[in-house]
Amino acid sequence: MLIVDNELCVGCGVCEDNCAFAAIEVKDGLAVVGDACTLCGSCVDVCEVEALTLEGVEKSVQVDLESWSGVWVYCEFRAGSLAPVSLELLGVGRKLADARGVDLSAVLIGADTGETAAQLIGHGADTVYRVDNPSLQYFTDEAYGAVLTDLITKHKPEIVLAGATAIGRSFIPGVANSLGAGLTADCTELAIREDDGALLQTRPAFGGNIMATIVCPSSRPQMSTVRPKVMKPLEFDASRNGVVEDIAVTAEQLQTKVRVLESVISEQDNVNIQESDILIGGGRGLDSEKGFKLIRELAESMDAAVSASRAVVDAGWIGYPHQVGQTGKTVAPKLYIACGISGAIQHVAGMQSSETIVAINRDKDAPIFDVADFGLVGDLFEIIPILINKIEGNRGS
Repeated sequence: MLIVDNELCVGCGVCEDNCAFAAIEVKDGLAVVGDACTLCGSCVDVCEVEALTLEGVEKSVQVDLESWSGVWVYCEFRAGSLAPVSLELLGVGRKLADARGVDLSAVLIGADTGETAAQLIGHGADTVYRVDNPSLQYFTDEAYGAVLTDLITKHKPEIVLAGATAIGRSFIPGVANSLGAGLTADCTELAIREDDGALLQTRPAFGGNIMATIVCPSSRPQMSTVRPKVMKPLEFDASRNGVVEDIAVTAEQLQTKVRVLESVISEQDNVNIQESDILIGGGRGLDSEKGFKLIRELAESMDAAVSASRAVVDAGWIGYPHQVGQTGKTVAPKLYIACGISGAIQHVAGMQSSETIVAINRDKDAPIFDVADFGLVGDLFEIIPILINKIEGNRGS
C-alpha cells in the first residue's frame, strides 16, 4: 500500500510528474493515490520531503546467496502425460546449470507418473524430485503450491523455471510470493551473467515493442515462467544416469478448499496448434468468418492445423485456442503460412521461430514480409485455390 503523510506532503507535484501510470495526482495541495497504482515505488524515490512510503510490500532479501545452489524445472504432468514445455525447459535448464557448474533438477508432481522420471533424466535432469500421490491426481493451486514451496525452502535452488501454461501461470506466482522471490513471466530468453552468475531473464514489454532483461541480484530463488515452443528440448539420451528421489507429502500440504468433481478433455484442448509441423494462419485479410473455409481447405490438403491472428479471434471468426501471438500461443512449426496477416509485432512474437515462413498478402508493404522467407503479393482468394490444386495434383500423380 502506498501511504501519503499529509503532514509532510507539500503538494509540489513531483510524484505526479514521475508516475508512469498516472496513478497519483495533487488535489487541494496534497498527493492522492488512485486505483492505477502498481506500487512500483518511483514516487517514493523522488519525494524530497519523504511524505510517501510503501507498506506491506517489503520482501525479505536473502543475504547469504551462496547457500542457494542448483537449477530446478517444474515439470508439468496432467491427464496422464507430461507437458512438452517441461522438456523444453530441461533443455535451457541444462545450459544454465552447466554455465553455473551446478546440478539440474526436475520436480514432478502428480499421480501415476510411471516412467516419466526416467524420461526427465534422459532429457537432461540430474535429479528428479518425484511427488507421486493419488491425492495429487487433479491440480489445485493450494496443494501443488504447498508441495513446491516446501521443496524449494528445504533444498534452496538458485533458479526455478516453469512453463507459462494455464497451470504454471496459476500457481507459480503464489509460490514466488510465499518465498518472497521475484518472478519474471513469459520469458523468451534466459542466460547467466558472467560477472556474478545472476539469471538474465528477457521478455517482451510494452506490447512487445521492446525486450526487457530483468535481474534479481540480491534475492533467491530467481524464478521465471517460459512460454511453450520458445526453447528447444535436448535429444533423449537413454545412457544418462540420474537420481530419482521420492518425496512424501503431508496431510497439511494436501489441504485445499477446492474439490475436483470431474476432469474432462474439452474440445478446445484437442486444438493443439503448438504440436503441428505445418500451420496455416488466417488474418483480417480473409474479410469474414467465411474466409476460414478456404484456410481449412488448404490445411486439409497439407495435413496442417489452422491458426489465426488476434484480430480475427476478437472478431469471433475462430476460437481462442487457434490464436498465435503474444496474447495467444507461441508456435515453431516447420512451415507457417500467413494468409491475410499484416504482421503486427504481437503476432510475429508468437511465430517468428518457425523454420520457414510464407506470407500471402495483397499489401506489398505489409510488415509480415519483413520476417517471411517467401512472399506472395496478391489476392489470397486467387492464390490459395491455385496452391490447393497444385498440392492435390501432385498427390494424384
